[in-house]
Amino acid sequence: MDERTRYFRRLRKLRNSARRWSVLGGGLAAATVVLTPYAGIGAADAVWAGAAGASIALAWWRHGDHRELAATPAPPAPPPLMPGRRLTAAIERFPTGRTIMHEVRRHKNRYALRGSVITEAWDRLERASATMTALAGRLTGPGEPAVLEAATAEQWLRDLGQRVATVERAIPLSPPASRAGLEESHAGLTEQFTEGVTAYERLVAAAASFVAEDAHPLADSQHPALSGLIDATDRLHGFAEGLAELKRPQAGSAGTSR
Repeated sequence: MDERTRYFRRLRKLRNSARRWSVLGGGLAAATVVLTPYAGIGAADAVWAGAAGASIALAWWRHGDHRELAATPAPPAPPPLMPGRRLTAAIERFPTGRTIMHEVRRHKNRYALRGSVITEAWDRLERASATMTALAGRLTGPGEPAVLEAATAEQWLRDLGQRVATVERAIPLSPPASRAGLEESHAGLTEQFTEGVTAYERLVAAAASFVAEDAHPLADSQHPALSGLIDATDRLHGFAEGLAELKRPQAGSAGTSR
């Protein structure tokens, strides 16, 4: 939901709330004025009068909030979406749709790199990115900054990879006089991308080492979860053996009585 839609929705809610409290306050005030002279002022009349006063006060506040918000300029309208983008935005409202669109974009970017010299390095980046995504939820404490660093580096590497592929496709179209300079630039970008992917893989490996060490218990002791699992297993075995011992004498006595 964009800011403009949220603004008008809140404005409409304040206007409807002010109207409801105005109607309720007016009705309670009228009932208080009409019913009080018949029986004098009692406990019930105090309730009527209190409810009427509270409703009128709330209606006044809601009208004030509505006037204050209405005096604020509305946010500008978002740029209109193209039909394809409108469909994409509708799909991405749901978690499954976001996953599907992410996979579609990933395959689209991979298809754009077909035949490029960085295809192998790009595939390495994809595997490292998937591993980092799986590790991100377990990088807590000192490992949290690595998640942000990895996201920034991945975005830079993906943009750089697309640049390399674009320059590579332009090399055959360039005139012979400038082709040598373009090939040199392409070689430099390719080397930078490959080194960046290698550095990203080292970061992912370091993150995996952190997650692995964080799961190890202190010293030579067992993890509390593992100890609890072993204790529960031993208790169940004890219960099973106790039940078996209770049933065996009964089975023997039943055979003797026959």
